Amino acid sequence: MLARDPYEGLCRVQSEYGNIAGFGWGPVKYVLMFGPEANAFLFANSGLFTVREAFDVLVPVNGETALIASDGEAHKHRRRLVQPAFHRRRVDGYIARMAENADALLDTWRPGETVDAYAALREVTRRTTVQLLFGDRLAADEELLGGELQTLLDGIDRPYSQLVALRSVPNPFWRRVIQARASVLERLMREIADRRMDPTPRQDVLGLLLDSRDADGGGLTDVELQDQAISLMAAGYETTSAALGWAVHLMLTTEGVWERAREEVGDVPLTAEALQSFTYLGRVVDEVLRLFPPAVMSARKVAEDFVFEGHRVPAGSMLLYSPYVTHRMESVWPEAEAFRPDRWDPASPLHRPATPATYLPFGGGQHRCIGSAMAVTGIKVSLARLLARTGLEHTGAPVTPRSITAMRPRDGVPVVVKEVRAA
Repeated sequence: MLARDPYEGLCRVQSEYGNIAGFGWGPVKYVLMFGPEANAFLFANSGLFTVREAFDVLVPVNGETALIASDGEAHKHRRRLVQPAFHRRRVDGYIARMAENADALLDTWRPGETVDAYAALREVTRRTTVQLLFGDRLAADEELLGGELQTLLDGIDRPYSQLVALRSVPNPFWRRVIQARASVLERLMREIADRRMDPTPRQDVLGLLLDSRDADGGGLTDVELQDQAISLMAAGYETTSAALGWAVHLMLTTEGVWERAREEVGDVPLTAEALQSFTYLGRVVDEVLRLFPPAVMSARKVAEDFVFEGHRVPAGSMLLYSPYVTHRMESVWPEAEAFRPDRWDPASPLHRPATPATYLPFGGGQHRCIGSAMAVTGIKVSLARLLARTGLEHTGAPVTPRSITAMRPRDGVPVVVKEVRAA
């Protein structure tokens, strides 16, 4: 059931078996835990779990020291060094570049043509992510670098069982993935070497990672720099562009949403303050991420036996939890399957205060996505430019999801361009 349709399958497991269920064979045991109580338990008891084994299949792409595959003190140390690059004031400084790249895309659109909004915004997001993470020199190689990065992303965008099988025997696909990573690393290390020869401060993420120091004066090693850069790229652009695709689809197919958001954005110059003032657009983005969270489910390896809701979960089990299921539980979110941006208005009868256990589009606890503020800002900026400059019409083509690592529109989001206004 989970293999055929992981989205409906996960919801059916929760509906039919409750908030904790297990399956498996021999030594391979899986436990699924659903809902706010399960999420709160998981995030409050991080010592019962490890992530290294849970994300072992991602290590060949993301690296041994990537935050997603780090545990304990090593994870805390690396996260402290990476965190400054994603402080709010840093992210606000990225808005102009995000808007510039969105405008460059819209300048190429012509009234009357049909475009795949998801594919187009995906290219823009990749270009922006390369620029903000790696700087202008590497961004000049974005087309070549982007192709290698896409090969890397394709290498981890497979069901877990396929990834295990692909890694276990020599095959052309996995060789291409490993070669792509080596190519990206070679270009990245040349950039790092150039910056060490010319230590002029740079405000991109790579520059901030190079300069970051802990209380003892220690920084990231070369291997840690490589792994953080690649894993941030992998985590950043695919998930952000997926959310943008869903946002365009939902806004154009839900009566009144596009028009209301467009009226709010108007011709207001795009600054950090303006972006914060777009309260309705913020509610739209929150609602998109509720219905289509970047990761359908996530995993932990159980390090110690524990009991949850009367069930003993043995050490060695693979634990799965699902933001997607929590976000679609009627007991948590009334009219959970419906796209209702106004549910985020405290005056709405549908409003429910979001907590880390009820709303977790970027995961939670110590391993919550470190780039979540940057992702949300990028989504809002691209949508604000679309709203300010274009009139779009959905073609009516069905839009269905694919992938559980970054749930995105399977066949894109085709729209007809009705109008394009000058920047």
